Amino acid sequence: MRRQTLPFYFFCLFTFSVFFQTMRNLLAFLAKYNHWFVFILLEVASFVLLFRFNSFQGSVFFSSANAVAGKVYEYNSAVTTFFNMSNNNKRLSERNLILEQQVKTLSQYIATHNGDSLTLDQCQKQALAGFKLIPAKVISSSTDKEDNLITIDKGRADGVHEDMGVACGTGIVGVVYMVSDHYAIVIPVINVNSNVSVTIQKRGYFGFLHWKRKPSDIAYIDDVPRHAKFALGDKVVTNGYSSIFPEGIMVGKILHVFNSADGLSYRVQLRLATDFGNLRHVCVIDNSALKDKALLLKAAQDSLRPRNDNK
Repeated sequence: MRRQTLPFYFFCLFTFSVFFQTMRNLLAFLAKYNHWFVFILLEVASFVLLFRFNSFQGSVFFSSANAVAGKVYEYNSAVTTFFNMSNNNKRLSERNLILEQQVKTLSQYIATHNGDSLTLDQCQKQALAGFKLIPAKVISSSTDKEDNLITIDKGRADGVHEDMGVACGTGIVGVVYMVSDHYAIVIPVINVNSNVSVTIQKRGYFGFLHWKRKPSDIAYIDDVPRHAKFALGDKVVTNGYSSIFPEGIMVGKILHVFNSADGLSYRVQLRLATDFGNLRHVCVIDNSALKDKALLLKAAQDSLRPRNDNK
């Protein structure tokens, strides 16, 4: 019995000696190059702190407008879309049934009132008439941050440039912020830095659209005069006063009205028309015509300024 335990004893002794020697070599290696490990650890920690708590640096240095990150986002979006295809098809089937019922109801209404079926979508079409649209796919987006960003798969090679407006089938999306050859980053209206000029449709009162963090479907128009007349449910659209968006692009509908802090104006709350949580396809608006219009207007204003005659 004792002879049988000897091989096992020697095996355990050999294993322990190998393990001890390995750990001794590892500790010697760590002791020899410990300054390098400390340096790498500090570098990693500094980068994490820099980009975790400074969103601007994160958006610039880790910009998804570069080709490598853009491709990663694109492949990730494709994989996610593939695995969600079953649920999407189910939702589309349900939505298709609802839309068919709505089409039937609207057709009956139009036939009864001798209306024109083309009138239903004329407003949105007229707003973008005469503008070149660049279709793009959303490959990365966020809705739960203060500085939400959207990455699309079109860039400078496709005619996309900074300060171009972006819209989708239901309304406004945002403004192009950064561009590479094949990708672009968009600042959506659900970004605290977004500032878009809008107006209450058919009322004439305008202001600037602001987003106050969460939720992602609610925004505000501040400093609306108290003599303004409007109603809940009124549409809010772009007013065309900038060189980014043409007039009449849908923004949202008035949901609630508050008094301002000083009581001298209204603060209008509206529900955004765009569902940013399910945003997949957008169009970039080529604003060359708007820029030419803005330059012409500026030239006209400059020509009308009084000149000081030197006597």
